[in-house]
Amino acid sequence: ADDGAIFISIDDNEQANLRLICDEIFGKNNFIAQILVKRQGGRQDSKHYAVVHEYCICYARKSECFSAGMDIKEKSESVYPKYDKAKQRHYKTQLLRKWGANSLRENRPNLYYPIYYNESENCLSLCKLHNDDVEIYPLLSDGQQGCWRWGKSKMQQALKEGRVEFLKDKNNNWIPYEKIFAPDNEMNEYKKFTTWQDDTGNGSIIMKQIFGEPVFDYPKSTELLSRILNMADIHDNSIVLDSFAGSGTTAHAVLNMNKADGGNRKFILIEMCDYAETITAERVKRVIDGYGEEDKAVEGTGGGFKFYELGEKLLDGDYLNENAGIDKIREYVYFTETKQHLTNSEEEPYFLGAYLDTAYYFFYERDEVTTLDRTFLHKVKTKAESYVIYADRCILSDEELEKYHITFKKIPRDITRL
Repeated sequence: ADDGAIFISIDDNEQANLRLICDEIFGKNNFIAQILVKRQGGRQDSKHYAVVHEYCICYARKSECFSAGMDIKEKSESVYPKYDKAKQRHYKTQLLRKWGANSLRENRPNLYYPIYYNESENCLSLCKLHNDDVEIYPLLSDGQQGCWRWGKSKMQQALKEGRVEFLKDKNNNWIPYEKIFAPDNEMNEYKKFTTWQDDTGNGSIIMKQIFGEPVFDYPKSTELLSRILNMADIHDNSIVLDSFAGSGTTAHAVLNMNKADGGNRKFILIEMCDYAETITAERVKRVIDGYGEEDKAVEGTGGGFKFYELGEKLLDGDYLNENAGIDKIREYVYFTETKQHLTNSEEEPYFLGAYLDTAYYFFYERDEVTTLDRTFLHKVKTKAESYVIYADRCILSDEELEKYHITFKKIPRDITRL
C-alpha cells in the first residue's frame, strides 16, 4: 500500500548493512526512523560493553504518504501537568529567577527587588501588605544575590493576572515560579513519538500469565508492539503482517487495540518453528477468550482467526512437485492469473475458468509431455475474446497464436512464483 510501512528489528551485528540494503530496496528518501529499543539486562558476550539496546528500523512505501502516529500515552497533560481551577486551564511552571549567564545582581541591578508573599492569604505583591508577609529576593542556589527575569512593571502585571505561584524547595523555602498556560488548542494534540523506546520487559510475565509457566525466551512486550503500531498510525481496517511471529505478541497487540477502540484491524502471522500451533496460535486463542484466574484474570479481547499449515510446495526447482497434487496446482495457477477461486469443469478437463473475457487452460498430464497444437484447439469449447493456455510445449506458429488471440505459457517456467 502507498501508505504502508515496514519495521525491522535488528541488533548491532547487521544494522549498518540492513540500512544499506533497505536504502537500495525502498530508496533513501523513504527512510523514516531508526528507533533504539532499550531492553532489560545486558548481553554479556560483547567484548567491551554490556549491550542493552537493539534497533527497529522503519521505512515507508512512499514517505510522502506515510502518516506518523502520535504517542497516545504522551498527551499534552504531560507537558502542562498542572491545572488552574479558577482559569480552567492547564499550565506548567518555570523558575522566575534568572539563571545561566548574567544571572547575578551586579549584571542587572534593576532586576533585583523583593516580592512579598503571604501564605495564609495566598497573596502576592511588590509591597508589604501584612506584618507576616515573607520578603523574597532572587537568590542563587549558592546564596549569591541574583535577579528576576522580569522588571517590576511586568512582574506587577503577572501578579495581577495570577501568573505567578510559590512552591517550596527541599529546604522548605518559598520559591516563585511563572505559570505558563497551555494554548487553548494544544490540549487536544498529541506529542510525536521519540526514537527512543523502552521495552518494559514484561513480555515474559505476560507469557507466564497466559500459559502458567515460562514457555518462550525473551518475548517482546505488548506495550512495545502497540507503540510501534501506533507509530505507523494504523487505521481501523489496516492489515498488520508479522513474518517472524515468535510468541504472537503482534497479534496480542492488535487485538488489544481493536478492543480498546472497536477497530477492525487484521493480522497475519507467519511462524516456521514447531511451536507455531502450541504457543503462537494458542496464545492468540487465549487472548481472544481471556486468560488467568481469580484476581489475575484478564478479560478476552474477542475476535477470531484462522490457522493454516503449509502444504507441499508446488514448484521444486525447475519442475512441478507432483506430490502437491494436480488440483492444488490448477487452483494456484488460476488464482495467480485472476485472483479468483477455481471452479472445476467436467466437460473441459483442462479448462480453469474465464475471467474478464479471457479463458484459461492448463494442459497438463503427469506422465507425458503436452503440446499446444491444432488438435488441442479443437478441444477448446469456451468462447472468449482471448486465451491463456499452459502446456509443456507449443508448435503453433506465431501467426496462429495471434489469429486466435492465444497467449502460450510454458509449464513450469511461466508459472508465477510467489
